[in-house]
Amino acid sequence: MKNYIKKVIIVCLFLSGIVHGQSTEQPETKETVTVKSFSLKSTEGNLVSLNDYKGKFVVVHIATTWCPYCNAEAPYLEEIYNEYKDKNVEVLIIDVKEPSALVKERIKDRFNLSFPVLLDTNGKVAASFAPKDVLPELARDEIMLASNLLIDPQGKIQFMSLLDTKNFDVKLINLKNRLNEIL
Repeated sequence: MKNYIKKVIIVCLFLSGIVHGQSTEQPETKETVTVKSFSLKSTEGNLVSLNDYKGKFVVVHIATTWCPYCNAEAPYLEEIYNEYKDKNVEVLIIDVKEPSALVKERIKDRFNLSFPVLLDTNGKVAASFAPKDVLPELARDEIMLASNLLIDPQGKIQFMSLLDTKNFDVKLINLKNRLNEIL
């Protein structure tokens, strides 16, 4: 029950626009962040590692089944995957702290996704992406919900968008623009 109330509060904050994130492209003049590799199981039970995608661009979306923003973006992530897979781009969804069967039903199967949906059962991978100075009153893994990252073939983050309900980019236009700039 406590977990449910916490989720409802977070969704209400998202919907009210209180939770503000940032959409940022890493400028060439600024030092980019290198991502540490991770390995997570997919909804199919396969172990998937970021190292499996070395030499490729990887779009990572961090989600939960109960997040309306994550659900709104899912079809557009599939669109990005289909549009860019022949251009050395892969897509992954990382679901935070939910059971495999639920994630498979409510994300993977519901949106007929053809790319892996991974299970971050303890939230550590999602938390590892959270900027230190954003929303300290939330758990670090919760900050990243509905976030999108673009990791380049060298493992550096080239684009990150955190949820900003006022400027929500459901069709992932900014992410597509960044992909088109660097491909």
